[in-house]
Amino acid sequence: MPADWLFELFGGGAVTDYAVTGRQALEVPAVASAISLISGSIASLGLMVERRGSDGWVSADDHPVAQLLADAPNDWSDTYSLIRDLVTSALTQNEGGLAWVNKRDGSPVEIVHYAQGSFTVDYSSDGRQEPTYKIGNREVSLGEVIHLRGPFTRCPLSLASGAIGVAAKLERHVGSLFARGARPSGILKFPGKLGADTAPRIKASWEAAHGGAGNSGRTAVLEENGDWTPLAFNSVDSETIATWQFAILEIGRHFRVPPSALYDFERQTWANMESAQKEWLAGLEFWLRPLEGAMRRALFTAEERGSHRIRFDRDDFTAVDLTARATAINGLIASRVLNPNEGRDWLGLPPRFGGDTYDNPHINPNGAGTPPVEGNA
Repeated sequence: MPADWLFELFGGGAVTDYAVTGRQALEVPAVASAISLISGSIASLGLMVERRGSDGWVSADDHPVAQLLADAPNDWSDTYSLIRDLVTSALTQNEGGLAWVNKRDGSPVEIVHYAQGSFTVDYSSDGRQEPTYKIGNREVSLGEVIHLRGPFTRCPLSLASGAIGVAAKLERHVGSLFARGARPSGILKFPGKLGADTAPRIKASWEAAHGGAGNSGRTAVLEENGDWTPLAFNSVDSETIATWQFAILEIGRHFRVPPSALYDFERQTWANMESAQKEWLAGLEFWLRPLEGAMRRALFTAEERGSHRIRFDRDDFTAVDLTARATAINGLIASRVLNPNEGRDWLGLPPRFGGDTYDNPHINPNGAGTPPVEGNA
């Protein structure tokens, strides 16, 4: 085992573990990007309250829940912020994200998101895992709580702590190298054995004279018959970058965010880009479905749950690609799944006269279409 001073001289400092705090984890760009992307994407989706009708699910904009979510869930925040903060808490806190629903005569009048440390969640020890909730010292019922968490006892941020620690340490390491003059460019060699006092003194003198970008190019004066040997660190630099990239990829895997969404386009092709987009949408369902269920339980009465639901509008994800959206609408109209006015509604356009008929404009552009009759389609 080398002496402490020798290890510090060639190792750059003492070895520590890779643990990082939550605040330090959010300073890693890949982590902050993944969390803000997931929470912001879900919060930006349209939130619809629907009622089960004879012909399927229809909009229920007149329901008190719809009016509460459309306006503001409380006096100091909007619905976007509520959903964003709730998902962010579920991604970063082991106990998940929690919002309390204030009800008056059985109808919700306010939804309040609570920060970490202001509530506790306990689970029954009989194997059923039935939760009980306390906000402060006050116990609240299951029907008053919107609780969102992952499938494990730890959140994605906690599960990814190893990869996050590696990325954070590498970032600091590279920053330290640049602070000392971009990267180690050579080594000092001495023919004789250096004493415990001599080596640190030479190291300090050399760093003072030649360390940092402002001292580059200065004439070197060596003592103790020392010799300066330049080094080529290309392979080491490459391995450092590769390890850094792999750590970022591991972070993306924990959060189920594709590399392209973290602005890593190095290995992207048209084929795997499309596949990554599908996996990204599938990963969002991981949070959308539980959130819809939690809101349904907390915002509707027991009688309403069978006939009402809350749904995030997934169609908003296709709005970013107008060509794909137009192609899909055109195909659905041609196959008489949608009528033209329903397609126009997808684009946020008002209905037009004669647009409520179901016909294929490519086959019978001038004929009046009628909805297909079951059994004769």
